[in-house]
Amino acid sequence: MKLLATFAKIAARLAPSTRGSQAVVEALQSAVAEKEQQLEQQAIALAHSRKIFDRSSEAARIGVWECSLPDNCLVWTKMVYDLFDVPYEADLDRAEILKCYSRDSLAELVRLRSHAIEERSGFTLDAEIVTPKGNTRWIRITATVECEGDVPVRIFGMKLDITAEKMMFDQIRYLAEFDILTGLPNRAQFQSALQRLPQHAVGETAAALLLIDLDGFKGINDTFGHQAGDECLRETAKRLLAACKGTDLVARIGGDEFAVLVSGYNSAESVAKLAETVVHCLNRSVERDGSRMHVGASVGVAFFDPSMNSDIFVCADSALYKAKTDGKNRFWIHGAPAGIDSPKMDAA
Repeated sequence: MKLLATFAKIAARLAPSTRGSQAVVEALQSAVAEKEQQLEQQAIALAHSRKIFDRSSEAARIGVWECSLPDNCLVWTKMVYDLFDVPYEADLDRAEILKCYSRDSLAELVRLRSHAIEERSGFTLDAEIVTPKGNTRWIRITATVECEGDVPVRIFGMKLDITAEKMMFDQIRYLAEFDILTGLPNRAQFQSALQRLPQHAVGETAAALLLIDLDGFKGINDTFGHQAGDECLRETAKRLLAACKGTDLVARIGGDEFAVLVSGYNSAESVAKLAETVVHCLNRSVERDGSRMHVGASVGVAFFDPSMNSDIFVCADSALYKAKTDGKNRFWIHGAPAGIDSPKMDAA
């Protein structure tokens, strides 16, 4: 309305005092009033759109940012402040903000950003941050470099909170690769590691597979129940990890079946010593409600040999069968690589 009043005053001064001139003034005043009304409606619509954007941004956990070049002055929407737990009134210091990024994420951010500016392009990065309040979050950064002529003047984009998505992905990956009960790698991860085992069997070092089957486990389940059986499996996993430090992989591959992959041992005797240690550490009694039951382990060992015709798993399984049929609570070795002295025991 200020625009209308000002224009009316000017028109009144300039216009002669005639009916025709008055009509012109009134027409102009009407046009100005209509224009001012349109501007007010546009301002209301803009405010409404901004309100919708802010609410959508908050709901989707998406914020917009820009950084001018070369002074690195930052401009954020409210959602970016929220992502970094920074007060809205705070001055944005890019050097301080970068301290929130994990070391690996910061290194990748610096690399991608430099390349994008150099190439006048953009990038996308999933980065880990720890906010000043100690909250760990994962954010997806999208960035585009804007140029004037051929000179980069700013870089801008969006920051999206993907913490929940990342946690879900990590959980799915964990379930795909690890045994929930014991926390050990599962059969899928074991199979992948087993395929890589030949790569470690070089020179005078031994690469081997140990298959382990618990003796007496069925009795634990039948006598004490499945809860006791689960506790027995968790304890077995704990003891195996302690006994097999430095090995490539300790995995649970079945109900009461475990596997150990080793490489880099300087002799077959070293692997045999490990198998003996496994048998010893898993040999124990389980007591519950005044009853006692014995649990032990049979171990089958097979060495990787490039010339072997049989699958190493089949060989280790054959040795395991031999250990069980010979009385259990012992280990048996299927064979040793050429050029490495076999341990002093019979081969399966």
